[in-house]
Amino acid sequence: MFEQFIGTKPVEERHRIDIPALEKYMRIKIDAMEQFKGGQSNPTYRFTDSRGQRYVLRRKPPGKLLPSAHAVDREFRVIAGLHKVGFPVARPHVLCEDESVIGTAFYVMDYVEGRVLWDQSLPGMTKAERFAIWDELNNVIAKLHLVDWRAAGLETFGKPGNYIERQIARWTKQYRASETAPVPAMDNLIEWLPKNIPPEAETTVVHGDYRLDNTIFHPTEPRILAVLDWELSTLGDPLADFAYHCMSWHIPPGQFRGIAGLDLLSLGIPTESAYVRRYCERTGRGDIDPSHWDFYIAYNLFRIAAILQGILKRVVDGTAASEHARDAGSRAKPMAELGWQQVEKILRRAA
Repeated sequence: MFEQFIGTKPVEERHRIDIPALEKYMRIKIDAMEQFKGGQSNPTYRFTDSRGQRYVLRRKPPGKLLPSAHAVDREFRVIAGLHKVGFPVARPHVLCEDESVIGTAFYVMDYVEGRVLWDQSLPGMTKAERFAIWDELNNVIAKLHLVDWRAAGLETFGKPGNYIERQIARWTKQYRASETAPVPAMDNLIEWLPKNIPPEAETTVVHGDYRLDNTIFHPTEPRILAVLDWELSTLGDPLADFAYHCMSWHIPPGQFRGIAGLDLLSLGIPTESAYVRRYCERTGRGDIDPSHWDFYIAYNLFRIAAILQGILKRVVDGTAASEHARDAGSRAKPMAELGWQQVEKILRRAA
């Protein structure tokens, strides 16, 4: 799935899988198993059967977990539904919720050969190549928000309406459960955001964590073969989902997957306004109210801060799956501070 970019390693002792039990459950013979170096949330493995067929297994991490976190069952369900309607995801095979098999719930899907691109400035590419990659990212999230979720069998995948209100409440609760030190900016966001939610646009399938490195591109073409990591997906507000993807334009490169401050024109990367306009064209939307857009960005910076704080808490508790988890978790406070700066901009404009 993404081995050629982040690599695999021998399976860590704490994440070891009972291979005979898995073979019995899957009714196959496993010749080799490795663990991906990434997968901060859910440990992820590649294994090969006796016919040479390669698969990916994602499981909940062992140990005490936050409520509703690591929802591999939801990942599997949305992948199965979207695969049915032709959206680019890995072909799903089986979901096992019986923890007696390997110790935690897990699912298995196809291994997809391709490129996972981590640096959003896309070093080494031409202007035209960079533009094509970003345009495909735009195209695929627009395509996701146009999916008929009823036809995909996802009628009960989420609750239509009040998406942002419920998300703020959820991530506030998760943040409080994983808090390790006071962050005044996060406290400010928790106070301000629920009182200033814009009207909800509509209800669509939302990914919840759509970004460059959660996609697999064709080995040579600017074409997405599979979108990864559906743990946070649900039915919700597409503009909130799209704004999460657009946080990149607001985050400096040294902080967390950002392109703010780069010379986008010389790189061939679209400006945020051009990127938003293209998404609106593809989804048949009118222009987005600027004040609403600013809220969506602030809300998503709050949300990513809460997610990163959860990662930091797992480091403290010893359940984080990735060696890079501590670095990711340390970025929770800067993201919250960027979020509050966004709110301050809204307040200055309104004054």
